[in-house]
Amino acid sequence: MPGFAAKRHAPQANDKPARGYSAVIQRTAHGIPHITGKNFGDLGYGYGYAFAQDNLCTMAEDYVTVEGQRSQYFGSDGSYYQGGNDVTANNLDSDFFFQQIKDSGIVNRLLAKPAPLGPEPEVRQAVAGYVAGYNKYLAEVGGRDGVPDPRCRGKAWVRPITLQDAYLRFYQLVELASGDVAIPGIAGAQPPTPPLGSLSAPSLNVTKTADSLAQKLPLMGAIGSNAVAIGKGGSADHKHGVLLGNPHFPWTGPERFYQAQMTIPGVASVEGASLFGVPVILIGNNKNIAWSHTVSTAFRFTPYQLTLVPGSPTTYLYNGRPTQMTSRTVTVQVRQPDGSLKPASRTLYSSRYGPVFNSLVGVPLPWTPATAFSMRDANADNFRVFNHFLDTDMAKSAAQELDILKKYEGIPWVNTIVADRTGHALYADIGAIPNVSNAKAQQCNTALGAATFQLLGLPILDGSRPECNWGTDPDAIEPGLFGPSHLPHLFRDDYVTNSNDSYWLSNPHQPLEGFARIIGDEKTARTLRTRIGLIMTQNQVDHGGFTRQAMQNMVFSDRQYAGELTRNDLVSMCRSMPGGLAPTSSGPPVQVGNACDVLAHWDLHENIDSKGAVLFRRFWDRASSAEPSPWAVAFNAADPVHTPNTLATNNPQVRLALGDAISDLEGASIPLDAAPGDVQKGPGGVPIHGGPGDPNGDFDAIYTTFDPGRGFEPVSEGSSYVQAVTWHDKQPCPDARTILTYSLSTNPRSPFFDDQTAMFSRKQWVTQRFCPADVKAHTVTTTTVAAGKRTRTVRAHARRPKRRKR
Repeated sequence: MPGFAAKRHAPQANDKPARGYSAVIQRTAHGIPHITGKNFGDLGYGYGYAFAQDNLCTMAEDYVTVEGQRSQYFGSDGSYYQGGNDVTANNLDSDFFFQQIKDSGIVNRLLAKPAPLGPEPEVRQAVAGYVAGYNKYLAEVGGRDGVPDPRCRGKAWVRPITLQDAYLRFYQLVELASGDVAIPGIAGAQPPTPPLGSLSAPSLNVTKTADSLAQKLPLMGAIGSNAVAIGKGGSADHKHGVLLGNPHFPWTGPERFYQAQMTIPGVASVEGASLFGVPVILIGNNKNIAWSHTVSTAFRFTPYQLTLVPGSPTTYLYNGRPTQMTSRTVTVQVRQPDGSLKPASRTLYSSRYGPVFNSLVGVPLPWTPATAFSMRDANADNFRVFNHFLDTDMAKSAAQELDILKKYEGIPWVNTIVADRTGHALYADIGAIPNVSNAKAQQCNTALGAATFQLLGLPILDGSRPECNWGTDPDAIEPGLFGPSHLPHLFRDDYVTNSNDSYWLSNPHQPLEGFARIIGDEKTARTLRTRIGLIMTQNQVDHGGFTRQAMQNMVFSDRQYAGELTRNDLVSMCRSMPGGLAPTSSGPPVQVGNACDVLAHWDLHENIDSKGAVLFRRFWDRASSAEPSPWAVAFNAADPVHTPNTLATNNPQVRLALGDAISDLEGASIPLDAAPGDVQKGPGGVPIHGGPGDPNGDFDAIYTTFDPGRGFEPVSEGSSYVQAVTWHDKQPCPDARTILTYSLSTNPRSPFFDDQTAMFSRKQWVTQRFCPADVKAHTVTTTTVAAGKRTRTVRAHARRPKRRKR
């Protein structure tokens, strides 16, 4: 990497520095740790110690998961929810899945590779330091019995961690949008019994299966993000960039973000957030660039449909010849009712492409005597991603970030959006993406693949033909991937943005076109969240340009774009209901009551006190899926930002949606004029503003589940680590504001459990402390942590200057 070689440290034996670890942790307001060390091992050490102080219980449970030990500690019948990809996995299935990863040796093989395919020395040092720091904290509190968090104090599954634990966690995150979405399907795939079965068994219902997959995919469920990068042409000072990072990720579990600053004086200083257990900054800023990520539409895997040899369901045809599947018997320990452990074993199968599976995101893809499905995964051997982020943390410009993206192609499932000090803005979807051209998909898709490719861009390829293997570009870092020359990116000096639609309208003035369908779609309708983001961004560029404050105002404006487009027509429809009765889909009509007036007086926002927003939300949740369309004016590729529009009030399903919405609220004893703050709560019962980004079009996306008869569950996901960053002339420090919406700690007894949540509720922000003098001036506590030495914490007020003698 140009400009980085001089900063590299020489590799150390056993991934550790020659001397013991030592780090200083300065915590500013809200517990935000600023970690300083002399090398990357020290940074990892300080990070591991601080992170364990705040989130040990949540992370300790995930280490049980990736070690394949959930059945051992929690029983085989339990399950857990992986919010990052909307997958629920049974404990026993999960254990077989992760134990197979361990047994395969894939993680060790990746670690054995030299960089850039394997981890850079600095990454290895940071990970080793992280493990030591995490364990240092656990030892100092007296082990599991001394953990302050009551959720896991004294639990047998709380233990010191190993390097294997840390790297298995990394692998879990890399696989979040590929292997992890098929945990139940991979763990549960078994050949039909008896093997001959009935060769005339009902064939797969192509239309039904494709429709079901289209409802569940693209991956990551409702999870998404917004990011906006402003160049000098779109900023108020016409000199510097401005960045908004607004990831929408789970508020609970190990897919939360942890905020920190990490500094090696003279080498690197970066502040931002990482997913739990990752000791490098994944979203954030240094003194020259700021960046964020949004979940990409590109698929990172392809299923292969195998043609099986009659009478031998573990033998498939390849190039006209029978080929035996490989198998591995996996054994895990299962807790019995009396507390004893008993081994359980299952044989899992793979083809030349990857694991055999029988369901995908909950949609059955059955293994029959004639057919089975196997997954090829672009991220199965991707540890390049952590090298990418190490280099990004030290990058000096948006152009250099593009070089990093091209060098590693390590990004596993997100877009990258960057603004820099000198006023350049970059969008890119460059990462590990299967090289399946449109021509190859057309040539190689099975009947099911033809349907899924048309609906959502996912090919399902014929596994019997060698010509259906993934292609390889000369500039790809690994065989089977698209090279950077075939992946989309865009530099602009006004702005680029993404809100989880494809690359196509990163900037409507310069649409990106001509890329493979597996990466994303083109000339199709955008979500309302994408559209309101583009509208607000263009409007600010046209009317004075962006400042940091303007960016903050935009993201928390809580405009509800579906309401802006439909409210007036909805009110007219409401007031025209014969006899003041609205039809419902599952019962008699309901009295409209004051619903029409509530909607008419609604302020078209999702603020805490926006009365009527909740009623509209229930209406639009139903109306948005009306067939053939809830819109009277169809999508027009010549005006993609403003179409479709106008509520189709003559559509019977739209009319039913109003009655159903009224019934929903009455059934849950919620007033029709309820505001978001009345029903939408975060940790500690804090009222939360914002609303469903999709389908409602609220840029500040907040998601809650409506339970008929009971009302809304606590906030489950949405705006998480939000940052607005810019720069000024003659000021070395970035000018940034942040908010970690669910706060820093998952420990309910921590002072940092819900303090930032209360600020988010009031639309307040935290001033970033970046430069050393600013950090020092606002330090609340200083912790010095070193290997083999007692940790010492000093409060700022203890360092008062001595009184002068009179």
